[in-house]
This record gives sequence, structure tokens and C-alpha cells, in this order.
Amino acid sequence: MLRHTVWSLLLITTVLSLTRIETKAQLNPLSSMYFLNQYQANPAYAGLIDGLNVNINYRKQWSNIPGAPSTQGITADYKMNKVGVGVNFYNEKAGSLQRTKAVATYAYHLPLNGDNQKLNFGASIGIVNEQVDYSDVNGDITDPNITQFNNKGSLFDGDFGIAYTSNKLNIEAAIPNIRSFIKQENDNVVDRSRFYAAASYKISTGSGANALEIEPKVAFREIEGYDSIFDAGANFNFTNKLFIMGMYHSSKSASFGAGINYRSSLAIMGYYTTETSALQGSANGTFEISLKATLFGK
Repeated sequence: MLRHTVWSLLLITTVLSLTRIETKAQLNPLSSMYFLNQYQANPAYAGLIDGLNVNINYRKQWSNIPGAPSTQGITADYKMNKVGVGVNFYNEKAGSLQRTKAVATYAYHLPLNGDNQKLNFGASIGIVNEQVDYSDVNGDITDPNITQFNNKGSLFDGDFGIAYTSNKLNIEAAIPNIRSFIKQENDNVVDRSRFYAAASYKISTGSGANALEIEPKVAFREIEGYDSIFDAGANFNFTNKLFIMGMYHSSKSASFGAGINYRSSLAIMGYYTTETSALQGSANGTFEISLKATLFGK
């Protein structure tokens, strides 16, 4: 039985006992998924934009606490006429628990009528690996629950998504972690994303140096072992050079971000997410930085 220390309770990352293993990182997904890189949340967006799009993310939670969660994400997607292909890599370390997911994506973008309307379908397949690092366990490393958890090894997994997109309106839905969704596995891991849906609408005002595009967005996230979360906010795009975004989450936290776009081919954004209500006052929030490069675009 693991000894519950103060920092492990605050992190709520790895609690190994006779019954289950819990993580809480997915309550705050990468903030870039809302506007900067929607492929992170939905495979239907792979190859939707011309060129080769490469996104790199790094996130650090609760930096004042030892063993705090850290996340690295890399995506690359490419458009080939009506087909999009991509790769999505995600790695997260929280205390003694590490989760890695790597998938390849195929998407098809069906043109509809004017206004750049498209119906987009995407599917990803790859592997996911969840392991407990014995060197970081603060307790009894002979606990059979640890061995049983690690013996799972790498498993096949995937995601599926659909999206309607146009120059103004976007509506989408995605089922991540299809393996657990279909098999309803009881592997004692909670906080796994099970369903995601979102809708946004772009409003353009002004022109030239005064051009401003506002994109309000609402989203819904179903999370295993936790209450569903609603997100609402907006992205402000000033002349396609400066970006400012904000999202409020029903978990009583909020995300803020700002960034710049250099020559329409390189964008960098920084994000800060306040802590959920249960941990406010006990830990600081989440810091994230995102870099996006578009190569071979028109």
C-alpha cells in the first residue's frame, strides 16, 4: 500500500492502492486545442489547412510542487487534395505515472457548397502506454497493483472525429481513446477523456490595419470518473498577427493565452490555466507554451 504524502494528495496524480490508480491531468487539456491546433482534440482536422503544419507543446503544472505533472505534445499534419494525413504524439509524466500515446491519422475532407464548407472525417490508430516508474514510487514498490498495472504493456488505441467547417461556422465531435469506449474496460484509470464536442462562429469586423476576427466557442468534455466539463470563451485575432484567447471551464478554472503570428508561417503562444476550485490556494496553475510552423503552404 502506498503512503499518501501531502504532495501526492495535492497532485492527485498517482494514488496506488488495493483498488485503483487515479490521474487528474486531463481535467486541463492542452489549451492550444481550442483554437491554435484543433487536430490535438479531433483527428478530422488533420490536413484541413494547406501545407505541412507542425505543432509543438510543452506544459508544466504546479511548478512549486515536486513531481508535478509535465506534458509534451507534437503533431504534424499535411493536406493532399481532399485527404489529410498526420501524426500525433503525446507524453505526460505525473509523479510516478507516465502516459505516452502515439497515433497516425487519416482524414477525408468532403467539399460541400460555397463559403468553403466541408464535411470532415478523421480516424487515428496507434499505441498507448501507461507505466509506473518504480524509481519515483514513494511507497512499497512490491505492491502487486503496480506490477499488474505495468504488465499491461503497450495497447492499441485510436480516436475518431467528425467536423463541419466553413469560413465562419465550425461544429465538431470526437471520440478519443476508442479502445476503452468500445470495450468499456475497467482498468482502474479514471480521468480519461471519453467524448468531446464543440461549436464556434467567426465574426469579422474592420479591415486592413483595423481588422479583427472574434471567434466565440463552446465545448463539452465527458471525462471518465469525473463530472462532465463545459467550456466557453473566445479567440480574438487582430489582423492575423496578434491572438488573445480566454476560456472558462465549469470545473471553476479558466485558461488565458496570447501569441503572435510571424509572416503567417510561424506562431507562438503562451497559456496560463488557473487551478480548479478544489486546489485553488494549495497549488499554482498551469503554464503552457505552443509553437506552430506551417511549411510548403500556398
